This record gives sequence, structure tokens and C-alpha cells, in this order.
Amino acid sequence: MSNPFDLSGKVALVTGANTGIGQAIAVALARAGADIAAADIVPLDETKGLVEAAGRRFHGMKADLTTIAPVAGLVEETVATLGQADILVNNAGLIRRADAVDFSEADWDLVMNINIKTVFFLCQAFGRYAIDNGRKGKIINIASMLSFQGGIRVPSYTASKSGVAGITKLLANEWAGKGINVNALAPGYVATNNTAQLRADAQRSAEILGRIPAGRWSEPADLGGPAVFLASDASDYVHGTILPVDGGWLAR
Repeated sequence: MSNPFDLSGKVALVTGANTGIGQAIAVALARAGADIAAADIVPLDETKGLVEAAGRRFHGMKADLTTIAPVAGLVEETVATLGQADILVNNAGLIRRADAVDFSEADWDLVMNINIKTVFFLCQAFGRYAIDNGRKGKIINIASMLSFQGGIRVPSYTASKSGVAGITKLLANEWAGKGINVNALAPGYVATNNTAQLRADAQRSAEILGRIPAGRWSEPADLGGPAVFLASDASDYVHGTILPVDGGWLAR
């Protein structure tokens, strides 16, 4: 029996792949056999080295995903350079923190643009490519614990990640019958640049750690295996799922 987790011959487009969760997922997909196209606003040299060390092809693309302007071109360039696009990982995102009574319109718009607007339109571009060419596809969006909960001092992030869960389910409803799986990973509290400020708050960090049954903050690599699962044939009958990877946070 063939390995259902083998991604040999597949091409994955991963956004926000220069570090953290995006880089970890790109490397995990490469180690499972996929070639990687990666998009970010900053250089991707380290990710390129890690993917190529896994024996896979890598193509980096510079893109400002606070606007949808580059969206269609990312799918087109991936196909033109690597021959096809089989997997999309919508990882690029950011967070802004302030009390709700002080939260600015600028921070609201910035976070919503990259965390939900660009995510939807990149799904749309990938879905259109797959449907128009009669191809199967796997879309993995990155949700959050705040797709389930309200959070504190992150109004636009909470709204955007709740939206990611919603459009993941909507697109699954529309595209499951067309051979496109749309699912999302919901990371718990991960040690990345986005959580540096939170981890620096000793009281809040201790409160968070005290609720995680696994007894530790997550590392980006913890998302690699679940991403391979959702990108592979092993998940062919999984549609519209928001998969928590949270060390048991939601079970507490």
C-alpha cells in the first residue's frame, strides 16, 4: 500500500514562509516530497536553504499581502515556474494589540486586509485555477484559538480569525464536490514573533502556560505534521474542519 502522506510530485504555495509557522510548514511539506513556492514581503533565503536541503525545488516570490494586488500573480507564477499548484497554505498574517476603546482604524484595516481579505482572494485564485483545469487541490488556512474564543486586546485579529473559520467552511461547502479540500489549522499559543509581546508579559504568559495541558508553548514545528496530513491524500474526506493544534488548550 502506498504512503497516503507522500507529497511527491506535488507543488505547494505557502505565504508568510520566511520564519515561524509558515517556514515550519513549508519545510514539513518539502520533507514529505512537495516542491515549494513561497511568498513573503521579506527575503526567503533561510527557507530556501531548508527546502533545498530536503531535496526539493524552491521558488521565492516577493509579495505585499496587505493588498490583494499580487494574489492572482502568485498562483500564475507558481504554475509557470514549478509546473502546477496542488496545495495552498494561507499563513501570512499579523496582529495588533490595544484596548478595544483605543483601537485604531488603521490597525483594524491592516490586520483585516492581510488576515482575511487576502486569504479569501488567494483561495479564490487557487480555486479558480483548480476548477478551470479540472485539478484536485488542498487549501490549508491558518485559523487561531481566537476562531473559537474572544481574546483580549486584539479586536481585529479576533474578527479576522473568526472570519477565516467561516470562509473555510463556506468554501468547503462549495468546493468539496469539485475535488478541493478546504480546511484550517488553529494553532494554540506558539512561540513566534507575533507572540513575543505576549510572552514578555510575565503575568499573562504564566496564565496562558498554566492552562495548557501539554505544559509548554507550542513550537512552529508542531504544525508541520498536521499540515502534511491536510495536504495529503490521507485527508481526502476531510472538509471544512478547523483542526486545533493547541496542546489541549480548548479541552481545559
